[in-house]
Amino acid sequence: MTSYTTGYKYKNKTLSVLSIAGVALTLGIAGCSNSEKAEPTANAEGTPATTEGQDIELLNVSYDVARDFYKDYNPLFVEHYKAENPNSNILIKQSHGGSSKQALSVANGLQADVATMNQGSDIELLEKKGLVEADWESKFPDNAVPFTSTIVFLVRKDNPKGINDWQDLTKEGVEIVMANPKVTGNGRYAFLGAYGYGLHAFNKDETQAKNYVKDMLKNVKVYENGGRAATTTFVQRGIGDVLVTFENEANLAAKDFGAGQVDIVYPKYSIKSESPVAVVKTVTDKKGTTDAAKAYLDYLWSEPAQQLAANLYLRPSVKSVLDKNSDKLPSIDTFRPNDAFGTWDEIMGTYFSDGGVFDQLAVNAPK
Repeated sequence: MTSYTTGYKYKNKTLSVLSIAGVALTLGIAGCSNSEKAEPTANAEGTPATTEGQDIELLNVSYDVARDFYKDYNPLFVEHYKAENPNSNILIKQSHGGSSKQALSVANGLQADVATMNQGSDIELLEKKGLVEADWESKFPDNAVPFTSTIVFLVRKDNPKGINDWQDLTKEGVEIVMANPKVTGNGRYAFLGAYGYGLHAFNKDETQAKNYVKDMLKNVKVYENGGRAATTTFVQRGIGDVLVTFENEANLAAKDFGAGQVDIVYPKYSIKSESPVAVVKTVTDKKGTTDAAKAYLDYLWSEPAQQLAANLYLRPSVKSVLDKNSDKLPSIDTFRPNDAFGTWDEIMGTYFSDGGVFDQLAVNAPK
């Protein structure tokens, strides 16, 4: 389920929680009334321009398991923005769900100022729709990827099924929980991680790699509609022997709501997941929030934001911060999906379209 959460304004007021039509909203109220809200002016080209002294509202449409990062990042950014723009107030709203569903919602009209997704194809969809600039990757460092992750395994305490690497996922009697690759980035990275392992283990023999993946997918007990839903099913509902998920999500479960119940297993070889970001410029130009949206994403590369990512077990793209956190983010041999499988267009068409490789191999997957 997609959830919407409003962010934080800088001035001190009571934080209240509202429940409206089943959608959770956590609202920070600024110290000025709506009557004080300044209207954006227009620049020379006729598009609204962000001005000093106004209330600015941004909507960040993001993927499921990023909610923990942005919950802490938003107030960090708001404080920074207020220091830089003392006469303006800024409110950040959040929307979270399966990455590709979120991208489709934006493509269909959800008025996102920024999109922060977990696979390049989701930003590329918005580019094709004309919502994001064609050169979006060059607008920020590291091809617009502020942090990465990888796929690991979350197992029951003391690892009773002896799951130590990808091959162990094919053992008889092992029950796997994972997100659905047809609708979520988390699930796609899990599937591609398994496939990439197969190619690596069998010297790029496609037939043997497919046979491995088919055997692994036979053991999937539950395909969930999002990464967080998969974690809930595994940790709180107690279903399955292993959860195949992102490193940051596994650590959150192991250190927080699943503490003492689960362990993390790092495979020897896994996939690198990249979380690209972009300004949805057709929306921000109309609203007059382009400058604020750019600032919001720029700050992801600041040292405080990069350290926050590391604290939440996301791998910072700034190497100095990554190196400083090597104790919690161990070195692992990874591959990029684009290097192994082609462009995201090719990946989506070959592996995840109706009748594609995933459908062919996952005989028990939901249709």
